[in-house]
This record gives sequence, structure tokens and C-alpha cells, in this order.
Amino acid sequence: MNTVNSGDTAWVLASAALVMLMTPGLAFFYGGMVRRKNVLGVLMQCFTVLCVVSLQWVLFGYSLAFGSGSPFIGGLQWAGLHGVGFEPNADYAATIPHQAFMIFQAMFAVITPALVIGSFAERMKFSAFLLFTVLWATLVYDPVCHMVWAVDGLAHKWGTLDFAGGTVVHINAGIAGLATALVLGRRVGYENKSMPIHNLPFTVLGAALLWFGWFGFNAGSALAANGLATSAFVVTNTATAAAGLSWAFMEWKFNGKPTMLGMASGAVAGLVAITPASGYVDVTGAIVIGLLVSVFCFIAVSIIKPKFGYDDSLDAFGVHCIGGMWGALATGLFATKAVNSGGGDGLFYGNPAQFLIQVKAVILTTVYSFVMTFIIIKIIDATMGARVSPEEEVMGLDLTQHHERAYTVLE
Repeated sequence: MNTVNSGDTAWVLASAALVMLMTPGLAFFYGGMVRRKNVLGVLMQCFTVLCVVSLQWVLFGYSLAFGSGSPFIGGLQWAGLHGVGFEPNADYAATIPHQAFMIFQAMFAVITPALVIGSFAERMKFSAFLLFTVLWATLVYDPVCHMVWAVDGLAHKWGTLDFAGGTVVHINAGIAGLATALVLGRRVGYENKSMPIHNLPFTVLGAALLWFGWFGFNAGSALAANGLATSAFVVTNTATAAAGLSWAFMEWKFNGKPTMLGMASGAVAGLVAITPASGYVDVTGAIVIGLLVSVFCFIAVSIIKPKFGYDDSLDAFGVHCIGGMWGALATGLFATKAVNSGGGDGLFYGNPAQFLIQVKAVILTTVYSFVMTFIIIKIIDATMGARVSPEEEVMGLDLTQHHERAYTVLE
């Protein structure tokens, strides 16, 4: 029988708290980038996700994601945490209580739909947002999580390497954001009005909280206080630093000046890209992953988005989906068993099959999430209306959806 290790348990519980902090951090990161009339709307949405998905997860989400079932989704044997006790479950974490694993995973389930907010910010009705969050967590996040991480999941059986959520979290949320933005359409005035961010220090604070919390996200995914957690911690910081500088230099070269927003965006892109690889790559791989992710995301945000004209408000697709795709594919290039004997070798370590597996997992996640999200938001829009009226949008979500204002003294 597996026994509980107090050190591992303490680390995983602390990591769960770090990941929880990422959602309020995301609220500040996104909140600073919207116009002042919508900042409370974004904060409200992020905190609402924390409340709603926390309940959904313990009631049935965890069971659908990790319970035994089909290759696509779990059953309901763990609904209401029935059978999820304080002894370890060897299928997922052999040295910590099953509930510790459950609550750690809950925080991943929380932040993923929160990331989607970045694509439809400033224009979704709060009532529609509530329904969208429940449906998306249940019909998109839980199945993708099961397919990639559950022991009987489809992509898991392929041998997909996703240490902390490149496919499950970032590609999943980013492509869902694009689908939602396409259905809702562009914001009023998007074509001819400047929409500058209203509080850059908020965004920088949010980025710093995300960087801090991400150590729990990645290093905590070792599910033990050991050398693998240490390695994941080191490569997470390394890739993030490389990506922050890379984005700043891209701006410097093409726009004439490096910006604080650019460096913060690059850091987040680096965090995204290293997430799936963090338990499988060394620092050399981490540096390459970090340097290149900012190039890819910068192109997506600065060139592709203007060319195609979609309104990905806060670049959730451009950073999380594109960064997540690169991170997942890069795992198939740079993974090495020298870092994690339980992982695999990538293409650059003599195993091209691993790269092909990663490609399959990226395609599976992208197609499933986009199609299901498109259907969900279309149904919501057809039945109750997903978007606020043009008049409400001009006035701002803070007043029209919540009857409050972030700043009582106007300039």
C-alpha cells in the first residue's frame, strides 16, 4: 500500500495555492489591458470562474476528467468526491492524498476557462458568461483533460507528453478564445477607434503574479518535492526570462522601442511554452523554447491578427494557443530521459516518433476545442444572446452588468 509522504503533500498543497493565485493574477493582467469602463467586468469574470469551476470540479468535473470511463471522458464514480479520500491513488500520485491531487488539479480547471476571457473581453453578457463557463468546463475542459492526462485517455495512451498543460490548458483555452471571438464579432469601434490599455501597472502586477504562481503550475506537477520539481522550477524561470527579452528585442527591431507591455507579454508567452515541456527538457531546450515562442507569438499578435481582422481582445489566442502549440511541439523536439526517466526522448535525442505523437495531440486538442466551443457559444447566442447591446458596450460592462464603477474620480 502506498503511504502519504508529508513533504510531497506539503509541496503539492502549496503548489495548489500558487496556482489558485494565478487566477487573481490573470484578473489584474487582463484587467489592466481593457478600457477603464470594463476593468471590474474582467475582475468579476475571473473571480466568478474561480467560484463556479471550484464547485463544478468537486461535484462532477473531477470525476469526468480523471475517473475511469471511455478514451474520451471519465465516468461519475467520483462525483461529489465519493471515493476520493485521504489515501494516495497510485494511478496519479502515489505519495500524496487523493484529495490533494484533486484540489491541485482543480486550480488548473479554474484558470483554463479564465484564460478564454481574454478573447471575448468587453462584450459578453454576464448571464451568458455564467452559462458558457459551466458548459465549457464540462464539455470541453473535462474531456480534453481526460484524453491527455487520465490513465485511460486517448492521447495519454498515445504517449503524449504534457507535463503541466500545454494542450490541456493553453491550446485548449486559446483556440476556444478564437472560436468565441469569431462568433461574437468585433467590439464596437474596433475598426476605427483606438482602444489603449487603461492601467499598465495592473498588467505588470498581473504578469508578476502569474510568473510567481507558475512555479506551482509547473514544478508542482512533479507531484513530489524532488529533483524533477527542481528541474521544472529552473527551466520555467529560464524560458520565461529568455522569452521576455526576446519579445522586447522583437519590438525594438520592428517598432523602434522595447515596451513594458511587450516584455510582460513575452514573459507570459514563455511561461505558456515551457509548461508542457517543463518536466522533460533541460535548460538548453528551455532557452530555445523561450527565445522562439516570442517570435511566433509576436508574429501572431502583430501581423496575423491585423491581417485577418479578428478581435482577439487581449491576445489569448495569439499567446496561449500559439505559445501552447509551440511548447507542445517543442517537447517532441527537446524532451530527454536524462531529465525525466518516466518521460521520453524527443526528435533531437533520437526519437522522431515522439514528435509525431505531439503533433497528433495538438491537432486533437485544437479541433475538438474549437468545434465544441463554437457549438456552445452559437447555442447560447441563439437562445439567450451572448453579447451585450451596442449601447451597453459603449457604456461599459462595469455599469451595465454590475452597476458599479472601478474609479469614482474621473479625469
